[in-house]
Amino acid sequence: MKVRIITFALCFMGILATAQTKVGSINSEYIVGLMPEAKKVLSLLNDYAKRLDSSYQIKLKEYQGKVDAFQKLGPEISDNFKKIKIDELGDLEKKLQLTQQNGSKLLQLKKNELMRPLYKKLTDAIAVIAKAEGYTQILTTSGNEFAYIDEKFDLTQKVMDKLGVKIPKENKK
Repeated sequence: MKVRIITFALCFMGILATAQTKVGSINSEYIVGLMPEAKKVLSLLNDYAKRLDSSYQIKLKEYQGKVDAFQKLGPEISDNFKKIKIDELGDLEKKLQLTQQNGSKLLQLKKNELMRPLYKKLTDAIAVIAKAEGYTQILTTSGNEFAYIDEKFDLTQKVMDKLGVKIPKENKK
């Protein structure tokens, strides 16, 4: 009977030993920010933002011109005409706000579109390292809070080496 219990215990411990997971961490935002392609993405994003802003500025000037014209109207205009002009200015103001909101959304969509290839490249490099070193999970430290992270499982430098990304001299510890 003791032999069966000991055999069962050894088998159970063997199963537990093979079922353990290996978890690593990575600072993905840091790596993406240092990738050479990130500078090109930032430049393209700035150009896109300027185009969106120029469109907004045109509408803003049109709105401001109509506000100035309304303020120059004399007291002799009818209340009916004032109401029409105020409604017209209110509609223009709503359109201006909508243009600004749409511009922000379009800018975010463009950023996501331009950043997608960088994150794909990063994900592929992480997968290669994780498989080669037997990691079952890799957590990103970007934007998350952890109570404890063992530095020996931080793969940030290995992934940077795989991608050929170098730490700038002013950021080295």
